[in-house]
Amino acid sequence: MKRWFVVSWTKTLGVLLLLGVVAARGRADGLIIVHDPFSPPWPLPPPQPVPPFPRPIPLPRPYAFAPLEVNYHRVRARIRDQVASTTVEEEFYNPNDRQLEGTYVFPIPTGAQIDKFSMEVNGKPVRAELLSADKARQLYEDLVRKLRDPALLEYAGRDAFRVRIFPIEPQSKKRVTLAYTQLLKAEAGLISYLYPLNTEKFSAKPIQTVRLEVELTTTRPLKSIYSPTHPVEIRRDGDRGATVSFESKDVKPDTDFELYFAPEKGDVGLSLLTQRRPGEDGYFLLLATPAVETQTAKNLPKDVAFVLDTSGSMAGAKLAQAKKALLFCIASLNPGDRFELIRFSTETEPLFHALVEASQPNRERAAAFVNDLQAAGGTALQDALTNALAERPAQSHRPYLLIFLTDGQPTVGETEPDRIVASVRRPGAEATRIFCFGLGHDVNTHLLDQITEATRASSQYVLPEEDLEVKVSNFFTQVKEPALTDPTLVFPEAVRVTRLYPAPLPDLFRGAQVVAVGRYAGQGDGPITLQGTVNGARQRFSYPAHFPAEAQGHEFIPRLWATRRIGYLLDLIRLHGENVELREEVTSLARQYGIVTPYTAYLIHEDEARRGVPLAQQSVPGLGRNEASLQLAKEAYLALRKDVSGPAAVAAARYGRSQMAADQVGQALIAGRSEARLALNAVAATPTGGGLGAGGLLQGSVVPAGQVSALPAGVTAGPTSGLGVPVGAAVTEVVELTQQSRFVNGRTFFFNSDRWIDSRVQTLPRAKRVRLQFNSADYFNLIATQPVVRPWLALGPRVQFVLRDVVYEVAE
Repeated sequence: MKRWFVVSWTKTLGVLLLLGVVAARGRADGLIIVHDPFSPPWPLPPPQPVPPFPRPIPLPRPYAFAPLEVNYHRVRARIRDQVASTTVEEEFYNPNDRQLEGTYVFPIPTGAQIDKFSMEVNGKPVRAELLSADKARQLYEDLVRKLRDPALLEYAGRDAFRVRIFPIEPQSKKRVTLAYTQLLKAEAGLISYLYPLNTEKFSAKPIQTVRLEVELTTTRPLKSIYSPTHPVEIRRDGDRGATVSFESKDVKPDTDFELYFAPEKGDVGLSLLTQRRPGEDGYFLLLATPAVETQTAKNLPKDVAFVLDTSGSMAGAKLAQAKKALLFCIASLNPGDRFELIRFSTETEPLFHALVEASQPNRERAAAFVNDLQAAGGTALQDALTNALAERPAQSHRPYLLIFLTDGQPTVGETEPDRIVASVRRPGAEATRIFCFGLGHDVNTHLLDQITEATRASSQYVLPEEDLEVKVSNFFTQVKEPALTDPTLVFPEAVRVTRLYPAPLPDLFRGAQVVAVGRYAGQGDGPITLQGTVNGARQRFSYPAHFPAEAQGHEFIPRLWATRRIGYLLDLIRLHGENVELREEVTSLARQYGIVTPYTAYLIHEDEARRGVPLAQQSVPGLGRNEASLQLAKEAYLALRKDVSGPAAVAAARYGRSQMAADQVGQALIAGRSEARLALNAVAATPTGGGLGAGGLLQGSVVPAGQVSALPAGVTAGPTSGLGVPVGAAVTEVVELTQQSRFVNGRTFFFNSDRWIDSRVQTLPRAKRVRLQFNSADYFNLIATQPVVRPWLALGPRVQFVLRDVVYEVAE
């Protein structure tokens, strides 16, 4: 009888045997089943080194079966209205001295209507066999029994194509091309396309190139284009076409690619998606997209004031980059726009003393003014804002954008932040949008964020190593063409909408779209009305909408809403202070939806320690086992609450922006952890930073446990394990601790010791418990009768989860 081994088509062989411990997946873009892998001619790898202190990630099992390497994975889809044709090219390499035989399996996405499936291996056509869902599930279950690894169970319940591949020659490349056509589904006007791009993130060798390109063509004008899974580039081609692309190198993608688009008539497109469990309030996502071309408002003119800090601290690269950025913005003004330039230091100096037309002579004069700027003096911040606000004519109906660049805190004139913020809230300033750019670490983040909050705008913080010119130029390109200002939404009377983000809605600009998420109670049909101002006149756009009592298929919406909600609540804590209600809601949402960053991980740990949750059931057990990491996470959170300026304050501000503006949860977590890492670095480098200071973290010093008396002031001992702790690794330790969770089929699972635990388990301490032996008859009976558990069981052979208020414990 043949033995089988399974490997994802876009990763190396052997990783699936590890994934039962360390990873969760969505769908895979293909599997290759290699025969007889258990007597490999290739040598085993050297033993893994033992880390110097307890690690949150378990060491891999000592398997060495990695005969396949993928060089590239390229996808091209052409979509016309609701018909999609997809072509996939992959090249894999067998680096071993042995010829292999395998079977390629392509799990079909749930609900996909596949037609005209074809496949070539090295340019030669091969015949693919279509397996029914039952046959495919039997194949996966047989492999689970033989390999004692449940990783394939997530594919159970789906049809699949199967192709025999032989031979896979030693030390040779094999190029595979497959193509298929499918009819796409439409829901509430939104058409969805899914490509199964998943490759487990713990593959032994990252894919060199992953590239996906989708060409969209529609018979009606194309409005909303949105991917909830990947940060895509969108290039519009008129009002009925677009190219959507994603590319990355040396990566281990673990998420299927999803794309939504909506062909609609009218000047502004509005699209709605909902997700709701019976008996609970629902979640919704709303896309508001101005037309690329419109009859109502072409090239809506705007007024812009560029306000630049030229105090002494701006000398050098900051001023040089700021000059380049302003020159780009001046050159990018539209015909019909008006503008002003104001530089400030100890005093304020407007160039024109009024908004002037963006004519060629005025642009040239402005460019000469910018090129002559020098850095000197203090920072008269309020005087500059007052001058800029006064430039707007009282009766103007134009959008007024104030682009404000500064690297410091007010030192001349009014220096009290509350009074400065109050001055921008004065009557007549309601239509002004003040977009702030904070440069470096010395800015008052609370002041700039409250200014943008009061004027319905946004702030960005540019680190010393980042390019200000790129940041400002990209921003100005996005706001180049206003389409609708002061937008508001009116929902059907049958539903009550709460906790909508962003709130208030920002202005709409052509070429961009607003992604809003919120909660709703009630149910029914009715119009959603979008109201706003165009050329001084109020406009209304109404769209039919359906808010159901139950809706499935969009699990990403609640999690995206939770990401934004947590970002909003943490920003409230940062700017206005903490209270018990805010802290508890952040903790609950972060645990429920797996929004785990160094900030939320600390709150989760503190909450569970206070409630006496056993360490074996805690969500972030590593913080409970490592005092140094816990202290560092605590100090970072305290810095978020207290610091106004400095590296930790800037990191916290950037963190909040990344979460509140999130369009994809995965990217938000990456960005959030990156910003939090900057905060961890900052507090660890501070003499009072969590007892890790005196430069200890940045110098990578080692603090031996049990030698407290010998430590310099402000430095404490290592973890209670008695091992020496590389203080320079403490930041990495904390960040790694935040990555030990997986959001699978609507549930968050945390890795604790040797098993995955559903976050709901700790909420039911007295629940009935059912213990199942992995690979037993009862185990497979549960798989057959309860499809919802299959993705959970695919996490590994040891998992605990809640099903109908019963806790199931699966163990080997």
